[in-house]
Amino acid sequence: MAIEQDFNWNKLQNGSDIRGIALEGVLNENVNLTPQIAKILGQAFVVWLSQKVGKPTAELMVGVGRDSRLSGPAIMQAVMDGITSVGSQVNDFDLASTPAMFMSTITAGFECDGAIMLTASHLPFNRNGLKFFTAQGGLEKKDISAILALAANHKFEITAIIGKITKRDFMSVYAAQFVNQIRQTVNHPTNFEQPLQGLKIIVDAGNGAGGFYADRVLQPLGADTTGSQFLEPDGTFPNHVPNPEDPDAMAAICQAVIEHQADFGIIFDTDVDRSAAVDSTGKELNRNRLIGLISAIVLQEHPNSTIVTDSITSDGLTQFIQRDLGGIHHRFKRGYKNVINESIRLNQDGQASWLAIETSGHAAMKENHFLDDGAYLVSKLLIELAKSKLAGKSLTDLITNLQEPVESKELRIKITIDDFQTYGSRVIEQMQSFALSQPDWKIVPNNYEGVRVACEAEGESGWFLLRLSLHDPVIPLNIESNVLGGIDRIKHRLLSFLKTQEALDLSAF
Repeated sequence: MAIEQDFNWNKLQNGSDIRGIALEGVLNENVNLTPQIAKILGQAFVVWLSQKVGKPTAELMVGVGRDSRLSGPAIMQAVMDGITSVGSQVNDFDLASTPAMFMSTITAGFECDGAIMLTASHLPFNRNGLKFFTAQGGLEKKDISAILALAANHKFEITAIIGKITKRDFMSVYAAQFVNQIRQTVNHPTNFEQPLQGLKIIVDAGNGAGGFYADRVLQPLGADTTGSQFLEPDGTFPNHVPNPEDPDAMAAICQAVIEHQADFGIIFDTDVDRSAAVDSTGKELNRNRLIGLISAIVLQEHPNSTIVTDSITSDGLTQFIQRDLGGIHHRFKRGYKNVINESIRLNQDGQASWLAIETSGHAAMKENHFLDDGAYLVSKLLIELAKSKLAGKSLTDLITNLQEPVESKELRIKITIDDFQTYGSRVIEQMQSFALSQPDWKIVPNNYEGVRVACEAEGESGWFLLRLSLHDPVIPLNIESNVLGGIDRIKHRLLSFLKTQEALDLSAF
């Protein structure tokens, strides 16, 4: 069946990966990621990869894995058929995590020339997508554009001898790396093999791909995983959205920790590149708290390091990293690839940066190839949890001095005209002028995205950040205050300006 001439390949691009609608079932959402399209994308990736690594397609080995989405098996088979049709070999890893797919390019015995993960992260059941890797890491936006250009042309040389698809178990090898890392680093004086014995640790995989962590990592280390939930892959996601930022998802893992009197709770997103945690009291360890905790661990190991975060982190976190931990906090743009690439850039410029982390739970460490891996992040926390227990301390003692805002809110203000980027940029420029006219507001320097303003009026004691969404016709507004009622006071003053902007939908207020 021929692809329609006006098919919009570029619409599949979502920054540094590909996403589309793979299933019917949602009103006004038409399928644009069919098995036929997926096959062409598999062919296009191999042609791109052949040029990138300087090897003919017949000599390439590509790893392919998927998350638990309903469309996963069909889309994955189509991608593999595309890869083999141009002569390349495939390692079929079946259900896998996104970070594992990168690791398959650098792990002895596998060493794939490239890898593809079929996932749409936490998006609804009808979506799917492709993330691509080489041994140098995840692809960049420009690479995706090049692959889509090849796909749009789709004139590929089909080989007489098709490549072979071999089913292989990589997830057990990948999980064993964490088991070894935790054993070696904790170095338990009396129970080296099972350093987590005596700890009850609950995993919530949200019916995504993260269930392996309970039985292939925690149990071999001696942890009691009773009470772990939603470990079974189920692409309808029947229990909650598999997203550590979702309030219902976090409430589910918090409740499980309290109910089972666990020492620690772990929650993953669908494809395990993000995670969050819960302490023994049922309190969330995510966003600023999670960043503070892993920063404390990193700065013990690498004093004076620069911690790169996204733009919406709290003032209290900056004070904690710089005053209490002796590090440098570099607040950069939203978007996990932006944060990771900035940390890589700083290292290249001679400024040591061992951690890049976004409030969404994407965390990448220099020691781990700057791969955003939710399982690696929680493994670092578990090492510290085990060490804390040996020392008669609590893991959260590390963030005792972290000052958190009394109030925190994000409002998403819709732009009602088509050219939203030009209009949104103009709104932000005018907001800058408005803020400068306010005697007790100060524009925060070294801000890389939108406009961030410190609100120093009595009764406000906080800040706001107005920025333009990366992909949507939306201006997100983040506000925090260190006093009760502070957000309402800041909002009231902002409203007087925002009402003058005719193409903004202010119903979020």
